[in-house]
Amino acid sequence: MNLVLKLEDAVKFLAAYWLSLYMGHAWWIFFAWLLVPDLSMVGYLVNARVGAALYNVTHHQGLALAVLIAGIYFSLPVLVLAGIILFGHSAMDRLLGYGLKYPTTLNTRIWVGSERNETVIVFQAIGKET
Repeated sequence: MNLVLKLEDAVKFLAAYWLSLYMGHAWWIFFAWLLVPDLSMVGYLVNARVGAALYNVTHHQGLALAVLIAGIYFSLPVLVLAGIILFGHSAMDRLLGYGLKYPTTLNTRIWVGSERNETVIVFQAIGKET
């Protein structure tokens, strides 16, 4: 099942990249903006709960599709690109094993290797918990 989910996210990522090309953007535009959604981690400077909430909102694929649809509806190419980037970034994160965050700590799990021999790395946020 893990392989199927990773393949699904790989297809979503590639579809987002293809859509950015289809919309007429240069090949490098998608990659130049791809990590921008991770700026939402600035919320962790306040505390883990705010950080997780801000991170989860910006990494929600439903929000990405809503931004994309709003850009199409209002004929705003920059909003269309923002939705594509949000969707592609979220798919990339899930493909690499990153998921949504818990409100108490910054937990990010990266799976390496086969299903039988997995290495799990957990990063803990430093700071007060609320």
